[in-house]
Amino acid sequence: MNATGGPGRPLVVIEHLAKSYRRGDQVVPVLEDISLTIPEGDFIALMGPSGSGKSTLLNLIAGIDKPDAGTLLVDGEDITRLGEAELADWRASHVGFIFQFYNLMPVLDAFENVELPLLLTSLGRRERRERVEMALSLVGLADRMDHKPNELSGGQQQRVAIARALITDPTIIVADEPTGDLDRKSAGEILGLLQRLNAEMGKTIVMVTHDWHAVESARHVVHLEKGELVDEAAAGSDAGQSLWKRR
Repeated sequence: MNATGGPGRPLVVIEHLAKSYRRGDQVVPVLEDISLTIPEGDFIALMGPSGSGKSTLLNLIAGIDKPDAGTLLVDGEDITRLGEAELADWRASHVGFIFQFYNLMPVLDAFENVELPLLLTSLGRRERRERVEMALSLVGLADRMDHKPNELSGGQQQRVAIARALITDPTIIVADEPTGDLDRKSAGEILGLLQRLNAEMGKTIVMVTHDWHAVESARHVVHLEKGELVDEAAAGSDAGQSLWKRR
């Protein structure tokens, strides 16, 4: 982990990645010849218009989907070569997921939702409790751990989802429109939390977003257009602002 420092060694290395989907007899290309390196400890915003392939790229990095061609190394392992069972085990150990609509279990309270990924490990009950309490404290919800999702605000539910994403100390956190369902104040709080996780804990974050406020929270911006990598820039720089102007 590259805590407090800037981006370090290459963590995600993508070379000549391609992905297409079948729609009946038609093959629809989504990503074409994507090459990209994400350093450990970076905070990347993937952006582009609808249909540009950014969510597909996020899913490939997270091991949710497989490419048609190319290599995708995460922490030195080419995950394109893993079988389905191996990939499921890899995701459980290496990836923390944050979704736009939280994906919390409505019948479970905050503690139980955060604990879920740990039930697949060999950790005992006491150690699971300690980890969950620490994660919920980190996101400012130590006093809400016995509340169910419908008893929490949208921002609080997203904080529970972030705690769940952190609970296994993942190699990488992937966030798909994490502020898309939140009001501006709650969105700002979530983005501030993600920045803290990146700056203070060295967590590598890859985030898909349409929100320019969210883009400003990242370290770097990667812009996709029609399945191709158009540009990369430091967030907040003149180059980064020009990405928005080309949308």
